[in-house]
Amino acid sequence: MMAIGVPVQRAQVENLYVEAMLLADEAHAAFAAQRDLGAVRRDAAAQIGLACESLKTTTRLMHVIAWLLHRRAMFAGDPGAMRDDSAARIGEPVAADWDICSGFDEPVRRIIAASERLFERISMLETGWEAPAAVAPVQQLLARLEARL
Repeated sequence: MMAIGVPVQRAQVENLYVEAMLLADEAHAAFAAQRDLGAVRRDAAAQIGLACESLKTTTRLMHVIAWLLHRRAMFAGDPGAMRDDSAARIGEPVAADWDICSGFDEPVRRIIAASERLFERISMLETGWEAPAAVAPVQQLLARLEARL
C-alpha cells in the first residue's frame, strides 16, 4: 500500500530534479563564460572569487541533485536507499559571498541566487515531509465520537 502523499512527493521530486539539472547546465555555461572573460581581464582576485563561488554553487547543486536522486531511489523501493541514510538529509547550505558575487555579470548572479533558493526549497520540503502528519479536523471529530461509544 502506498503512503498518503507519495504520488505528489514523487512528482515534486521529478520536477525539482529536472529544474536542478537545467540549472546545473546553466551554471556550467555561465561560469565557463565568466572564467574566459576573467582571463581576458587578467584580474587575479576576481578569478579567485569566481572560482570559489563556482565551487560553492556546484556543491550546492550537487547536494540538491544527490538528495533528489536518493528520494527517487526511495520511491522506487531501492533497498539501499533508506530514510536514515546520510544522503536522505540535505544538510547545511553553502552560502554565497554576495560581496564577491556583486562583481559578477547578472546571469551568473541570477544562477547563484537560484541555486540558493532551490537548496532552501529542498530543505523546507525535507522538513515538511519528515514532520508528523497533522490530524485532520474530521479525524479528530471521529476519534471523539468513537471515544464516546
